[in-house]
Amino acid sequence: MAFIDLATERYSERRFSPRPIEQEKLDAILEAARVAPTARNLQPQRILVVRSEEGLAKMDRCTNCRFGAPCVLVLAYDMTLASRSPDVMDFGIVDTSIAATHMMLQAQELGIHSCWVGLIDPPELRRQFDIPRTHKIVSVMPIGYPEESSAPSPMHDASIPLDEMVAYESFSKA
Repeated sequence: MAFIDLATERYSERRFSPRPIEQEKLDAILEAARVAPTARNLQPQRILVVRSEEGLAKMDRCTNCRFGAPCVLVLAYDMTLASRSPDVMDFGIVDTSIAATHMMLQAQELGIHSCWVGLIDPPELRRQFDIPRTHKIVSVMPIGYPEESSAPSPMHDASIPLDEMVAYESFSKA
């Protein structure tokens, strides 16, 4: 599949099947995060895989947005490792986001859907899963096979035109 087709077909899944993800497919998804580029190659991203019944019950205490997924990835970064630029930002967020995007697209190629979830309770996540204080939680990502009735939201194809998003040489309009 061409990359643009893969990127276009991927959508945020909100109706997961309970079917578990095969270990080799989960490994491929996690490998996509491992090879993602990071600022200064510091690789601060950290991923917690939650898939036991007990773990998923804990996850449900931390977010209402698991959508029945059989696996949830907690995406964080080690703040002691992340590159920082006072004029730009803390690149741990960027590095973790790039790794997340790699995982979402690798999952899609394997027929596994995902959803980036920011509606979480970080202090509760930290308590439930013993996440170190040195780790900044960015988001969680439910992943799994879609239910048969799954479909993209009506907004899936609603993107602004390129000429509204892209400027050449200057952002100011003449």
